[in-house]
Amino acid sequence: MILAATHLDTGDTAWLLAATALVLLMTPGLALFYGGMVRAKSVLNMLMMSFVSIALVTVVWLVCGYSLAFGHDLGGGLIGGLEHAGMADLGPRSVRGSVPTLLFATFQLTFAIVTAALVSGAIADRAKFGAWLVFVPVWALLVYVPVTHWVWGPGGWIAHRLGALDFAGGLPVEITSGASGLALCLVLGPRLGFKKDAMRPHNLPMVMLGAGLLWFGWFGFNAGSALGANGLAAAAFLNTLAAGCTGLLGWLFVEQRRDGHPTTLGAASGAVAGLVAITPSCGSVSLLGALVVGVAAGAVCSYAVGWKFRLNYDDSLDVVGVHLVGGVIGTLLIGVFAVREMTGHSEGLLYGGGLAQLGRQLAAVAAVGAYAFLMTYGIGRLLHRVMGFRADEEHEQTGLDLTVHAESAYDHGVLGHGAPVGSSFHSASTAQKVNTQA
Repeated sequence: MILAATHLDTGDTAWLLAATALVLLMTPGLALFYGGMVRAKSVLNMLMMSFVSIALVTVVWLVCGYSLAFGHDLGGGLIGGLEHAGMADLGPRSVRGSVPTLLFATFQLTFAIVTAALVSGAIADRAKFGAWLVFVPVWALLVYVPVTHWVWGPGGWIAHRLGALDFAGGLPVEITSGASGLALCLVLGPRLGFKKDAMRPHNLPMVMLGAGLLWFGWFGFNAGSALGANGLAAAAFLNTLAAGCTGLLGWLFVEQRRDGHPTTLGAASGAVAGLVAITPSCGSVSLLGALVVGVAAGAVCSYAVGWKFRLNYDDSLDVVGVHLVGGVIGTLLIGVFAVREMTGHSEGLLYGGGLAQLGRQLAAVAAVGAYAFLMTYGIGRLLHRVMGFRADEEHEQTGLDLTVHAESAYDHGVLGHGAPVGSSFHSASTAQKVNTQA
């Protein structure tokens, strides 16, 4: 993430306004992507977990999250101060780099939102919605905000002391969400019927639509991180497109060789894997490097999503297999493919930089992954003990759409506005209908 000039540039501002809207669109896109992947009886619950994250994270960010992430370092590069709590001292004339500070803060907010929403995929079909409402703001403050300060904040230790590179969020977004998802799925345990029942996506066109919206928004995510309408943004934009394409092809190649047929779910997942991996590296590698990063992520992640069956952790929608593994691949490969033309200084192993940058990237991956996992596991265990994080068995079997939200995506007459308690919502036939569809 680049900050240089200290005067307002209207072109940079216009581009970042558009990029911010693109990144915000990623969360509804993620909701559709995840919503199509779950069984029909919990699709609305899955959508709600993403949409409510928009509101919860926004409030936390405006109250103190932005200040703690991007305020002046309090020492040690660990956390920022509270000088901008409640967005204090930030008005329309305040400039950060070449864009309004309020716009920069909003752009960063959209990153925080989608990261929290990503975690929900690991615990789909079995988490209490009420517990999720508590988890999101606590997690955003204790996990996302500190890691963001380490990587992008003034004086953050990963960027300024360690010297690791992360252009658009491999560490605070991808690895943090993946490691946190792993922690939560261990806290909640596997879904009922895990490894026994076929838990296939209920709506693959919805998955593909969600993946398309994610890909569209990702251009704002990566190219927007240049914080200006410039050549670096253009290079990051092209690298993002290239890696998404080779990620898709890499996943399909593995499917064809392993299973004998390429799938639509594989195409969507491969594209996302490539996009995940290029996120940290899009501003550091050449176009050739981007092509390699994408295909490596697509191929490796296609195998990684199956690890849960051998290691017995139920990562419902493959947050670990795609976001953690893909984020690690993209972050580490900076140390291999970084070019001075993109970074301005650092070079990777293949371009004469030796092993130094690769070592820095590895240290950053280990630190962020361990912190996110341990902190999230602790938060999850505490919430599970205090209020229960796992949905009741009966609710999980019937489906969280009906039992939590009193509605169903496939039976609009189940419970209308003002319907009495004894309505068809409680009928066994309705529950059976939803279970049959699932």
